[in-house]
Amino acid sequence: MSLRVQPISRDEHLAFVEGLPSASHMQIPSWGDVKPDWRAESLGWFDEAGLLVGAGLVLFRPLPKLKKYLAYLPEGPVVDWFAPDLVERWLEPMLAHLKARGAFSVKMGPPVVVRRWSADAVKAAIADPGAHRLRDAEATSYEPRAFDLADRLRRAGWQQTEPGGEDGFAAGQPRHVFQVPYEGRSLEEIHQGLNQQWRRNIKKAEKAGVKVVRGGYEDLSAFYTLYTETAERDRFIPRPLPYFQRMWTALNAEHPDRMRLYLAHHDGDVLAAATMLTVGRHAWYSYGASTSHKREVQPNNAMQWRMMCDAHELGAAVYDLRGITDTLEDSHHLLGLLRFKVGTGGQAVEYLGEWDFPLNRLLHKALDLYMARR
Repeated sequence: MSLRVQPISRDEHLAFVEGLPSASHMQIPSWGDVKPDWRAESLGWFDEAGLLVGAGLVLFRPLPKLKKYLAYLPEGPVVDWFAPDLVERWLEPMLAHLKARGAFSVKMGPPVVVRRWSADAVKAAIADPGAHRLRDAEATSYEPRAFDLADRLRRAGWQQTEPGGEDGFAAGQPRHVFQVPYEGRSLEEIHQGLNQQWRRNIKKAEKAGVKVVRGGYEDLSAFYTLYTETAERDRFIPRPLPYFQRMWTALNAEHPDRMRLYLAHHDGDVLAAATMLTVGRHAWYSYGASTSHKREVQPNNAMQWRMMCDAHELGAAVYDLRGITDTLEDSHHLLGLLRFKVGTGGQAVEYLGEWDFPLNRLLHKALDLYMARR
């Protein structure tokens, strides 16, 4: 029998998520407040006994001049992805509900891991002239059920979104991320897992007098100054300052410690800044920024280590450094960022990626062409 899918209140949604070890920060009610160009709805899946067994944050983006919407569930929904009757029992009622809501296309991002590569495996892959992308290197572990899930989605008419651009960063959420597992590890063990360069740089920053402090809403402007410099240097389009201010207000209104800001100071200068998000036992380094000025005092390593320590103190099971490129070419401008993250001694993780279901093929195709031109 299909589950019943219907809108739920923010409180019901939040209570469901808080009963889990973790969920994506993009699948909590407050994330809808961060995205004012989208209309947000909390969806619930109910079983025969009326029990809430799944939840999802849906963001609706209207098509200009038409009352039709793209329905997007970033890194969600939070359902039983390995249920044998996933398509019929969980996904079909969701599609029916979203179609009735005016959706012409549905995009979702199953939070399902496919492969993991240890830090050593990634380092070996970078050094191997025959490996051009992460998938060319032997993974340290696989999730066989993920391949079965991908087959079932394809057979049901879902289409896997190909990562956009040369760097593997799609227009949606990153398919490849870098994570440091914390479960059952002491802080000393996590420190030992850092490579020599990282440990040296943390010590160097300490000796140079770098101080990492937590900031508040009023410090977002200092973060933003560094962020725009980083955007120019790393060739990406920066988000506007009000985005981060809205993020701070919305997320911390839901939970007082949902979003943190860290700043690395040295002799009166702010050299680096970053935001950290926490949901349950999952902590994310979400946005980072730094200046090219005084790089020799290693503010980035000092700041990351402080965030890693704080995440451990909060009881995190994983510290997530978010997106990495899956391109291993020496000439690639994002390879330096991958090397930096590999120094934490964590793992490169590949998720199942994002999937589309065209409810109206003509409008879906028109959206594809529009996105390609952008």
